[in-house]
Amino acid sequence: MAGQIKRVRSWARGVARRIRTDRGMTTSEYAVGTIAACALAAVLYKVVTSPPVMAALQSILTDALDAKV
Repeated sequence: MAGQIKRVRSWARGVARRIRTDRGMTTSEYAVGTIAACALAAVLYKVVTSPPVMAALQSILTDALDAKV
């Protein structure tokens, strides 16, 4: 039983060591991530400001504000 516990602890230390060696994103990864986030934001903005979506949102808000309790 003690041998199994030592093996598990050794395995856990090895996993923790491998996780800690990841130092984060590099500058190029930040740049690609930022460009992707901006592109997604632009697409979402276009979708939300399109006339059909605006009409649906306005309808939902009007129904919510006119609700009788």
